[in-house]
Amino acid sequence: MTLAGRELSTIVLAAGEGTRMRSRIPKMLHRIAGRTLVEHAVRAVAALSPGHLVAVTGHGREEVGAHLTELGERIGARVETAVQEQQLGTGHAVACGLAALPEDLTGTVVVTYGDVPLLDTATIEELLTEHTERGNAVTALSAVVPDPTGYGRIVRESGAVTGIVEHKDANAEQRGIQEINAGVYAFDLALLRWALGQLSTENVQGELYLPDVLSIARAQGRSVGALVCADPWQVEGVNDRAQLATLGAEYNRRLVRTALLGGVTMTDPSTVWLDAEAELGRDVLVEPNVQLRGRTVVGEGATVGPDTTLNSVRIGAGASVVRTHGTDAVIGDGAEVGPFAYLRPGSELGEQGKIGAYVEVKDSSIGAGTKVPHLSYIGGATIGEHSNIGAASVMANYDGTNKHRTVVGSHVRMGSDNMYVAPVTVGDGAYSGAGAVIREDVPPGALAVSGGPQRNIEGWVAKKRPGTAAAKAAEAAQASADSNDQE
Repeated sequence: MTLAGRELSTIVLAAGEGTRMRSRIPKMLHRIAGRTLVEHAVRAVAALSPGHLVAVTGHGREEVGAHLTELGERIGARVETAVQEQQLGTGHAVACGLAALPEDLTGTVVVTYGDVPLLDTATIEELLTEHTERGNAVTALSAVVPDPTGYGRIVRESGAVTGIVEHKDANAEQRGIQEINAGVYAFDLALLRWALGQLSTENVQGELYLPDVLSIARAQGRSVGALVCADPWQVEGVNDRAQLATLGAEYNRRLVRTALLGGVTMTDPSTVWLDAEAELGRDVLVEPNVQLRGRTVVGEGATVGPDTTLNSVRIGAGASVVRTHGTDAVIGDGAEVGPFAYLRPGSELGEQGKIGAYVEVKDSSIGAGTKVPHLSYIGGATIGEHSNIGAASVMANYDGTNKHRTVVGSHVRMGSDNMYVAPVTVGDGAYSGAGAVIREDVPPGALAVSGGPQRNIEGWVAKKRPGTAAAKAAEAAQASADSNDQE
């Protein structure tokens, strides 16, 4: 992206240790709406198509750096990384970021933080517009908040920005200022390079403060400004788990509202949680207590919930998914799933198919119109169209060393309590009896049965369990039968 013919670069500061998170996970890798904190920040600036996008890492640099590389590949952006070896302040962090840029590069550079997940591209674009149109050397993003405790304050004289003072360095009058520094800036790159060399550690924290660049630029007669962000939530940062939860809830509220305005009905929106990449079509009905994670896509007119958690599941138009847990699965148009179904990775259900109560499916393809209604495990299987799998069926696909597949054809009717010992194939149009153990292939149109004739051992209970309730009940029943025979 260029601004009035000037190239745009961006720097995301993501080096903080985040000790208040009290976590072994680097702060930048904690998640809101399915995305890491740093991913939210990178996506916001990547959408501007900058000539250079640099992320400054420090704590957990190996994990964060690997994540940024993968993220860049996923979103089609080149994310360069720089390392801040020592935490010497925000000014020092930006200097580390600048070191990754070509020395002769000019133009505008946007500096933002990796822990402000609600900051969006539109707001950064507004900042750049303000910066360009006013010809500023520095433009800061600010917000007016009721409690500015802990934030740097924007200091103005007759409305003009003169500088920023950190909370710990502010006097009583300055602490009364409610306009806070969001820590997001647009800089003239040449001015920034020079001003960073003028920074001093003569402050309470003994660090190189990036906000001091505003005062330095002002002292050089350069124009300095601040754009007040109308939405203070966008500049809220995450420093601990409580803030992570608060911002996560606000982010989710916005996702839910967007879905509602897009034509989705939610019985109780306060109990619905969406990830940023979840997609819901028009006239979708979402019942209470639903979580749609990852890249879940819900087709037009489908119903999801209640009490359902789906992660990267694709649901076809008009389908119904009730009280179900699923991951990396596909549900066809008009299909029915649940209640209490478990779809594991690789599960595919064709259109108008059914996966019913207490059915678990893994790595299996179930064809259009096929039903697995009750109490079954379908693992490593391919099932054709318009077949019916009886209740309490198990497809045993693991022999202790290797996994094998079960293949069931179309228009098949399998009895209840069948055990399929893979590898095995059941041909089109075949039937099986109840309780069958399918160890060998079943030809098309055949009836598969197993086991010998039923044998009843008369009087076994009275002999083996004398005096029990069962024995007494059997004795009474036999006496009643004998009495009826005599009549």
